[in-house]
Amino acid sequence: MESSLTEIKQNSRSQNGMSSDTGTTCDDEVKLEELGRDSNFSDIEIEKREIVIDEEKNQEMKNENENHSVSNSDSVINGKTQVITGPLSQFPKPEAPPGFHKSPPNPEEQNGGRLERSQSLSNNFSMPTIGKFFRERSNSFSTAIYKGISSLKDNNNNNHGNSNGENPLSSDVTEIHLSGIEVIVQKNNNTTLNREIEFKGRISFFSRSNCRDCAAIRSFFREKGLRFVEISIDVYPLREKELIERTGKSSVPQVFFNEKLIGGLVSINSLRNEIELEKKVKELLDKRCPDNGPSIPVYGFDDDLGEEKMDQMIDIIRVLRQRLPIHDRLMRLKIVKNCFAGSEMVEALIQQLDCGRKKAVEIGKELARKHFIHHVFGQNDFEDGNHFYRFLEHEEFIPKSFNFRGSTNDCEPKTAIEVGDKLTKLMFAILESYASEDRRHLDYTGIRNSEEFRRYVNLTKDLQRVDILKLTNDEKLTFFMNLYNSMVIHAVARVGCPEGVIDRKAFYGDFQYIIGGYPYSLNIIKNGILRSNRRQPLSWTKPFGSGDKRLEVALPSVNPLIHFGLCNGTRSSPKVRFFSGQIIEAELRAAAREFFLGDALVVDVEKRTVYLSGIIKWFLVDFGQERDLLKWVIEYLDPTKAGPLAHLLNDEGPISIVYLRYDWSLNT
Repeated sequence: MESSLTEIKQNSRSQNGMSSDTGTTCDDEVKLEELGRDSNFSDIEIEKREIVIDEEKNQEMKNENENHSVSNSDSVINGKTQVITGPLSQFPKPEAPPGFHKSPPNPEEQNGGRLERSQSLSNNFSMPTIGKFFRERSNSFSTAIYKGISSLKDNNNNNHGNSNGENPLSSDVTEIHLSGIEVIVQKNNNTTLNREIEFKGRISFFSRSNCRDCAAIRSFFREKGLRFVEISIDVYPLREKELIERTGKSSVPQVFFNEKLIGGLVSINSLRNEIELEKKVKELLDKRCPDNGPSIPVYGFDDDLGEEKMDQMIDIIRVLRQRLPIHDRLMRLKIVKNCFAGSEMVEALIQQLDCGRKKAVEIGKELARKHFIHHVFGQNDFEDGNHFYRFLEHEEFIPKSFNFRGSTNDCEPKTAIEVGDKLTKLMFAILESYASEDRRHLDYTGIRNSEEFRRYVNLTKDLQRVDILKLTNDEKLTFFMNLYNSMVIHAVARVGCPEGVIDRKAFYGDFQYIIGGYPYSLNIIKNGILRSNRRQPLSWTKPFGSGDKRLEVALPSVNPLIHFGLCNGTRSSPKVRFFSGQIIEAELRAAAREFFLGDALVVDVEKRTVYLSGIIKWFLVDFGQERDLLKWVIEYLDPTKAGPLAHLLNDEGPISIVYLRYDWSLNT
């Protein structure tokens, strides 16, 4: 170790003044010797010292660089002067890329003059013909591929009568190897009809929503690859008159090949013979549909049903909208917007109708009953005095309502059953065109762009002033069950799929319709109406307060079967379905049985565990205690699941209930 230290010191002293330049002293050498004598260190770390250049030398180098730089001409761009400097003399000269010819030197540069800002390329430069190159290569590739495929065809013809009975091209996939390219040719041996048959004629058939015979004809045409035009009487009600004129009856389905009437389902079943079908199709190949055939429905235009009957009070309400002073007023330390006083309305009615004050108050109550006006806090129908009211179009919930299209519906209100029936028929037509066979998957993009959906949205305005208090309990149940499923489809098509807890809360809480003069969101319909004003999961308040007018519409009790008929637009929710008022209870039971046929309930006998859908966990209060829940569920199970569950319940042993994770992804 000492000998190595001696060599290090000698080498350091042999360098020309290194110790003096770097500031190394004798004390450093003494420390180095002491460090070497320590037997605990096997390696020596030598500190690297930075060499500090004197400021004078640094300044000299800087001045030298500045002397070699070339000053440029001042270029003025956008009012600013830019200076372009030339390269240092020590740097290597740039060389021209391949393909460029060296330009003659600029005399101004040789004389140390200023550089020009930009110079054009030399005229001697020739750009390669890249386009011609790729075309030649493409033609050579195409020729090679064509020859390869032609050789396959020739070999197939030559080897067709092979003595061994083997065809070298029997494989469906053949590879052709070219230089740098591998081409794979797949033969299409599918002889079945996998695309629509192109013909000049037209197949038309009249149908109705939720018709089994119409669904059978629709499936037959799709199976055979035949294009057809469907004319739904529920979507285009004016076409029913044409149907009666052409067939002498209003029953559906009725199929036409061009202008010729074929008939209904029985006549179509006779065409399942391939010979008969081929004969009919040949007639459609070359002959266009004449003008006297059923016309194609025109999209984007509503049927001209004549002028709708306006409300009897429309003349009075129009006068009041013009004469009443609409202001923001202070009431209960709160600013109430766009309202008027009851006394002001009474005075306006007296002047307009020349009637007494009592008669004016009765007219005001009639306007409130028809939902033209509402009390700002919903306290009373109408009273004379310092009570504030507002028109329906001025309500704060109007901007959030998706069935309000610029103005209120001033026509005579239709019954809730009539409006609900029309909306349900349009939804059936939507599902028949844009839903899977099992109704578990929907094409929301197609729905949003469809004529059926456009007409559905236009029809929802009739819900604004319907009288839903006249409905019976079963009619309310049917009306709001169907409306909930329709609103979910409308919400997904317009707003989109919610992502995350916050988006779902806004989706089910903010998307709403005006129904009977009041706002109804998805949560209000489900928890306030169908669940008899019960708290929704993870909520501390009920949907309706004690003074809420909508509380009168709520059902008196909860039917737990509703949870198997409401579709949330998710994969774990029940499939989309719509109900009829006469057999709503039977349809709900069928919905529950179908729901439990899937993965919503699984019984594991060995682990004594029952796996249930998360829907039951959220609304367990509607089903009762967990032990009673299993006894209730067994009534709606098929034998393969009811048997094991009954075995677990009969031995009176402990049973574990595990709730499955809910899939919130969209049911597309």
